[in-house]
Amino acid sequence: MDAERSRRYLAAVGVVSWRRREGLAGGVAPAPGGRGAPPNAPGQEQAPIPGAPDGSAPVSKPISRPLSGPGVEPATAPVARSEGASPAKNPPAPATDHTPSLVGTMDWGQLEAAVAGCRACVLSEGRTRTVFGVGAPSAELMLIGEAPGQEEDRRGEPFVGRAGQLLDRMLAAIGLERGQVYIANVLKCRPPGNRDPLPRETAACQAYLARQIELVAPRLLLCVGRISAQHLLGCGDSLGRLRGRVHHYGPKQIPLLVTYHPSYYLRNPAAKAQGWQDLQRLMGLLREAHADGDAGT
Repeated sequence: MDAERSRRYLAAVGVVSWRRREGLAGGVAPAPGGRGAPPNAPGQEQAPIPGAPDGSAPVSKPISRPLSGPGVEPATAPVARSEGASPAKNPPAPATDHTPSLVGTMDWGQLEAAVAGCRACVLSEGRTRTVFGVGAPSAELMLIGEAPGQEEDRRGEPFVGRAGQLLDRMLAAIGLERGQVYIANVLKCRPPGNRDPLPRETAACQAYLARQIELVAPRLLLCVGRISAQHLLGCGDSLGRLRGRVHHYGPKQIPLLVTYHPSYYLRNPAAKAQGWQDLQRLMGLLREAHADGDAGT
């Protein structure tokens, strides 16, 4: 396709500006936030993406790329949504490098802002909203799920929809409300099609979750679902093998229990009896923690 035909094609699909970028190291100017686009072949032309956030520094991408094939991940337009507002593009990633050591010094506000601007993995390209966490910031019990689903991605809150409603009823059965616990997920962005998280995706969110646990400093952790349990315990055991035992997490050896995800109980109502056993064990551990705390004062 010659240059004139390329211009006509780009105009037809809504790309109204066109320029050749030559002589730059790597072939591409850095994207906003300091993250560069992939290098291009010498002399390859660039087309700005319509609707760039500031209108003056569009992100550049190669004109052509494989649409499918091994190693090619689906591309979706990055969007963000606030309550009462129409969808808009996510803001550029902050210039600060969110290394684990830096994340480990953040307070709640800094941590939430870091998650909202994170571009550490491809999931940031397809999210509607990041899902940070909700609840009491110094709760005795912290629940950790796997990853946001479609409704969580839309609302920016973990465990909503039918599974979230069932979780609320499970907590109420042991005398707790959602606002008395802290709830977070291993991943802060929704995987496409609600698939299992990939190792590089859980690794990208690992420092955020670890800092949340440090800030909450709970007496007890409850892993809700297989992915959550395997991630925090660093193992590949089945959820059935991990249930029914008290594990421990981190340098402070926080007691950790494992239970099924509420969506599992929705699919298998007969398994709710196992969930009740897990909740009774949880309450027993909380009572022991209180007794130990009272004895130490």
